[in-house]
Amino acid sequence: MLSKRVIAAARSRAFFASRGAQYTAVSFSQGWKVANYIRRAQLHSKTVKVPQMAESISEGTLRSWSKQVGDTVEVDEEVATIETDKIDVSVNAPTAGKIVELLAKEEDTVSVGQDLFIIAPGEGGASAALEEQKTDPEEPKDQQLDKMTPEPRAPSAADKQSGGIPPEGPKESKKEVKKQDSKPKEDKSKAPPPAPKAPGNRGETRMNRMRLRIAERLKESQNAAASLTTFNEIDMSSLVEMRKKYKDEVLKQHDVKLGFMSAFARACALALKEIPAANASIEGDEIVYHDFVDLSVAVATPKGLVTPVVRNAEGMGFVEIEKEIAALGNKARDGKLTLEDMAGGTFTISNGGVFGSLYGTPIINLPQSAVLGMHAIKDKPVVVNGQIVIRPIMVVALTYDHRLLDGREAVTFLGLYSLRYYISRDRYLTRRCVVCSEGPRLH
Repeated sequence: MLSKRVIAAARSRAFFASRGAQYTAVSFSQGWKVANYIRRAQLHSKTVKVPQMAESISEGTLRSWSKQVGDTVEVDEEVATIETDKIDVSVNAPTAGKIVELLAKEEDTVSVGQDLFIIAPGEGGASAALEEQKTDPEEPKDQQLDKMTPEPRAPSAADKQSGGIPPEGPKESKKEVKKQDSKPKEDKSKAPPPAPKAPGNRGETRMNRMRLRIAERLKESQNAAASLTTFNEIDMSSLVEMRKKYKDEVLKQHDVKLGFMSAFARACALALKEIPAANASIEGDEIVYHDFVDLSVAVATPKGLVTPVVRNAEGMGFVEIEKEIAALGNKARDGKLTLEDMAGGTFTISNGGVFGSLYGTPIINLPQSAVLGMHAIKDKPVVVNGQIVIRPIMVVALTYDHRLLDGREAVTFLGLYSLRYYISRDRYLTRRCVVCSEGPRLH
């Protein structure tokens, strides 16, 4: 039986022989090194499988490969991205090495535990080892010059007769080439122009998993909940003045912008204590009440609308809420949200006003019982103490599940004694310092 070394040498000899005689013994020696490296990589390679993504997720779509065959990776470096109906899952390299083989194509459906790619371990991504195998051994300078200079052509009989000086034939051939090159230009001018494309072409793209899941959830909410929407108007004068007063100081001290979301989140936390049914959910035949407020905040991403959760919002101040919303928003737009970031919300806020929406009826995020819709602020004439004045007005909408909330509770939540009351009178929202979020209000 032939040894593995002899077989590898024979394969290398056949490889270089098929590519001409320019490969020397040095190239053959290098080929043996490459073959030996490949054999070692195959013996120590590791197959990476599709990781566990969540209890309720068993498959996903392979969205993209971050690395290709032959690329080197470090430990925990991203190799692929799998899109599920909830989040994007990154598949990282378990060890440093080189990607040997990809076992799936982009847009393929992959299941948990399925073989995904093969990696050959190596230090520092195995780049140093590969470079050593690929680089040619040092050769004397005279041999390198011999390779660079072409071999002289054997003199012909005509050259010998003319004393080694070639006849002046090339000059005439250059002129002939120029004449021949001028002919195609005339042909191009005579070619007919390309026919214009027909207008009205239709493009079709496949819906991604997240968009499909969002559509399924929205339709499920419309079918399951007895949804009803009530509206109200809020005078934003007091809140606008407060934001104008503190926004520069908050930005300077905390490096976060002071918006209206934190005020509405704080007002909702206070209003939900007075109307606990708006913070409840239905599980089977039971109503589950929550003594905490986990606010789901709607964030628009290129793949669809997601609702990461601000935990325990009832104990947060303005700055804390703004920081948490900004962090969750960045993770959502970068596709880095985890299942823990979106699970367990008790009430949802959706701010369509950032896109200029004046009115809207938001859809309940099951199993929650209500969702608040914020809209754009517009100056409107209103009557105050018998006088017509211009005030910044926002229309707010509360969509609620009529199985849990009655009209009286929903209107009360939005009305004079709850949300509208707190927003119109910012002193009830800022019982703690707006700037430092600690202790009583200091400004």
